[in-house]
Amino acid sequence: MSGGMEAAGDIATGALLGRAVEPRAGEDGHGDAHGICLNCGTALIGEFCHACGQNGHVHKTLGSIGHDLLHGVFHFEGKIWRTVPMLVAHPGSLTRRYVDGERARFVSPLALFLFVVFLMFAALHSLGGSEFDLDRGPATKAEKLARIDGEIGATQAKLARAQARLASGKGDADTRDDITGYKVTLTGLRAARTEVAALAGGPAAETKRDAAVDAIDTGWPALDEGIRKANRNPDLALYKLQASAYKYSWALIPLSVPFVALLFLWRRRFTMYDHAIFVTYSLAFMMLLVTAVTLGMRIGVPGWLYGLAIAFAPPVHLFAQLRGAYGLRWWSALWRTVALLVFSAITLTLFAALLLGMGLME
Repeated sequence: MSGGMEAAGDIATGALLGRAVEPRAGEDGHGDAHGICLNCGTALIGEFCHACGQNGHVHKTLGSIGHDLLHGVFHFEGKIWRTVPMLVAHPGSLTRRYVDGERARFVSPLALFLFVVFLMFAALHSLGGSEFDLDRGPATKAEKLARIDGEIGATQAKLARAQARLASGKGDADTRDDITGYKVTLTGLRAARTEVAALAGGPAAETKRDAAVDAIDTGWPALDEGIRKANRNPDLALYKLQASAYKYSWALIPLSVPFVALLFLWRRRFTMYDHAIFVTYSLAFMMLLVTAVTLGMRIGVPGWLYGLAIAFAPPVHLFAQLRGAYGLRWWSALWRTVALLVFSAITLTLFAALLLGMGLME
């Protein structure tokens, strides 16, 4: 339940953050405002102040806070339903139309990117859960074994009491069900104990690994300390990496734009702005794909189906977006698609290195 609530909160936050950077062009106003702008003192001649841009209607009631919340989410959502189908089915047309100035109908690339980032991490959070043993998790194999042994002992005691009730004639069908459940639990706990005991070859190997990690010297003291902390508490390290991916996802845009620009060095009519819009919309689609696959795994979609989506959707989408956004012929779009797939692997490697560095050193 808590994971679902947090996921819903992530989605709402994404919508509001996207709304914060989304232009309000194309939305209905509240009628003409009259009087003086409360921000800069300019006489109002429309809904918004023509000098500073502030809305002429300033609400000062508690209910207006809720109104602003709903207004932000649902007006943003209205543009979403026009933008996402275009992003999926006609990405090149969407990119070109936005670059050419058709802004009022669609969510801007950055606003859509921010919203989809929140949506993707909400879906991943919902699938993977959020239970990290940040401080309570045992740091050594001995502590893990001791905890499992304690759970085995407690379950054996419950099983013995249930069997005694049944033997004395005080048990019923529920008691038999309890006995069956305790036996299944014991089987699982013993299997887990065997698995933990087999890890890394025993305490001596674990001690050797710790010594090897402690001896690491990258020449960067902060990174060395981060590696040692990750070895002592892997759950905390995983949590930090997830938080870093969330926080620095925007870095994918500046990392990707130069690679796209390389493909059009001899086409001067395309600027870095064109490439930035292309990259941002493309990244938004890829994150939507990750979200869809994650939700598919959640509801039990056959693996081959989302396997095909992962294998074919990215290159097909890149090909279609290249052709539409840059007006390319199929051969020009095809070789650039192959090149972009290679560049994407390089970009993801750089981003992963950034995450490891920032996540471990925080």
